Amino acid sequence: AGTGVVTQDKAALWTDSRYWTQAERQLDCNWELQRTTWIKSIGLWILEAVPVGGNISLDPFLFSIDTWNSYSQALHGSGRTLLPIETNLVDQVWGDQRPSPASGEIYSLPTAFTGSSWQEKVAGIRQQMEQHVRRPTAVLLSGLEETAWLFNLRGDDIPYNPVFYAYTLLTNTTISLFVDETRLAAAARQSLQAGCPGPLCVELQQYGQVGAHLRGYTQDNVTVWLGTEYTTYGLYSVIPQEKLLEDSYSPVMLAKAVKNIKEQELLRAAHVRDAVAVIQYLLWLEKMVPQGQVDEFSGAQHIDTLRQAQEHSRGPSFQSISASG
Repeated sequence: AGTGVVTQDKAALWTDSRYWTQAERQLDCNWELQRTTWIKSIGLWILEAVPVGGNISLDPFLFSIDTWNSYSQALHGSGRTLLPIETNLVDQVWGDQRPSPASGEIYSLPTAFTGSSWQEKVAGIRQQMEQHVRRPTAVLLSGLEETAWLFNLRGDDIPYNPVFYAYTLLTNTTISLFVDETRLAAAARQSLQAGCPGPLCVELQQYGQVGAHLRGYTQDNVTVWLGTEYTTYGLYSVIPQEKLLEDSYSPVMLAKAVKNIKEQELLRAAHVRDAVAVIQYLLWLEKMVPQGQVDEFSGAQHIDTLRQAQEHSRGPSFQSISASG
């Protein structure tokens, strides 16, 4: 929802217009509210707040390569140094009040809702690896939607997004999925490991071990293909520069963007079902508004209820935004 910067004597929050009112109510006098999200604005504030010779630290596992480079460019030549921080200070401040990690089930999508099996998707990515002029030996996935799409898995770790925390390292002959495997539904686990042993066997590893695994893998004569838009700078920095193949987006993200015939049909059907809910809502508004029985909150609740009643609904894709006047 925003970006916070904290110095020894100042603190500021950058966020967009959706959150200005909330921020004004919740921030105390220690904070400045900046009504923009531009990295250039953040950089200019840092240049004023941090003296020459100062260090600016970011958690490298919370920023993509592209975002890190944007901050680096904003500070370039200023006499300030951008450094990765090893221990997230916000995590330390949380203490025992930090919310518990996500614990919901990670499940397989029914075959009726997948355009291709995950084995077919893996084969397609490996074919792209073989055909690439650089012949990469592995593809690294940091984007949560990349792993979810590749394996036809879904979760609920982030509100309104059917994804789960995970990384994937797909090589020519192996597949490593870094995830809390205790959360995998039995059918999901069976699907992932049905091809074991073999090149279509998904090896389940702890989420926190991805850095160590990647560091070990890149000791050999390998080339890792990744997308700079989504890969965290923390993982990027583990890989020697000469062993990197960088594109803006990984081959998985690009493959995900091209919908096959079945996926197109599913998208159209989903929009039809949603249109039914919206039409029902508009008819309800015509009846209820003249009676003075609808406010913004109850209106948002009602359209959520109508959408939830539609077949195959798994909930809204974002919190309903309701307004009048």
